[in-house]
Amino acid sequence: MGVDVGTTRTTAAVCRLDGGRDAEIALVVPSLLQLTDAGTFSVGEAGPAGWTASGFARRVGDEVPFALGPEVVPAEELTALLVLWVIGEVVARQGEQPRHVAVTHPAGWGPYRRSRLHGALRQVGVHDVTLVPEPLAAAENHAVRARVVPGSTLAVFSLGSHAFSASVVRRTQVRTFELVHHVEGVDHPVGTDFDDALAALVRGRLGKDAFVSVAECEAAKRAFGPSVVVAGVEVTRDELTEQLRPAADQLVSTFVRAVGPVQPEAVLMVGGAVRTPVVGDALAAAVDCRVLAEAAPEHSVAKGAAVAARLVVVGPEAEPEPLDTSVLVHTREASLRFPVGEVARPDDEEFTDPPPRPPVDVPPLDLPPPRSKRVTRVLKPTGRRSGSRSE
Repeated sequence: MGVDVGTTRTTAAVCRLDGGRDAEIALVVPSLLQLTDAGTFSVGEAGPAGWTASGFARRVGDEVPFALGPEVVPAEELTALLVLWVIGEVVARQGEQPRHVAVTHPAGWGPYRRSRLHGALRQVGVHDVTLVPEPLAAAENHAVRARVVPGSTLAVFSLGSHAFSASVVRRTQVRTFELVHHVEGVDHPVGTDFDDALAALVRGRLGKDAFVSVAECEAAKRAFGPSVVVAGVEVTRDELTEQLRPAADQLVSTFVRAVGPVQPEAVLMVGGAVRTPVVGDALAAAVDCRVLAEAAPEHSVAKGAAVAARLVVVGPEAEPEPLDTSVLVHTREASLRFPVGEVARPDDEEFTDPPPRPPVDVPPLDLPPPRSKRVTRVLKPTGRRSGSRSE
């Protein structure tokens, strides 16, 4: 099983050991955790302010925890709880436990953040788990459908609702992938900015004070054809393209600089925001290779994580064409047989010191003592949706 905990949505995919190498989507749920009066979490539902957490996966390792009602919960614990719930939901639907789970994370994470997530996953009972950088998961998903020759490179253009990154990965001689270069976008346009741009176009017709649903704009952007209707206003593809072109050009310019002199075999577009046509058009015009995207690019990373989890169990499979001879060491150790990511181990606890942080003036939080351990123990694998407090 592969689990991709995104800022907006969490996606799980499964890959059969007795079937083909391809993965299929098993679950998609909003990345929201609401603390209930009963001390349990309701997954995927927004609640009152101060009782619902979002965006926690990107804050793993942050020294400032989330304050939820009377609880204080670190971001990595919230992420682990959501992963646990997702596993339970998929098990209930599939009727069997996964042999191995791969959880994705941003490529820029160092040992400290990975160690924090590993520890949180172990604490909630998820042990057979590998952490896989998102660009490597995207590459594994691509390698299921196309032969990638050892030594060749792929570039990954990732654009989600809240994050942009550019990466270069290389195929190794043992048919894994390694990260060559990675750039995390800072102050770059992201999917929510595209939603705001579409809303601005609509308000330009209705009046600046008109209410335009952000959710409606996001749905319209994801399914954009020759035109789309939002709040009763028709917006054409050409109009939206013109509005978004400066943002798309900025993203592509950063991507080209990040790739540098590398000549990738292909560019893989992943993330829901790459559905916007102007992004693919700008990227195709700027690179001298194939630009590839799945019909649902927001699922590519989760599917690649499932493929990686399968390969941890069964090992690399034979290529359709013979490769140069290489010497492989036979071992029963999954992480050595197929090092797609980082397998959770007790000695990960050696990474105890966080990386240096700039001084931040954070006023003390006047909150009761944390009770997050209790919350962890009462969370059920299949989730529990208790009634929310009334106001």
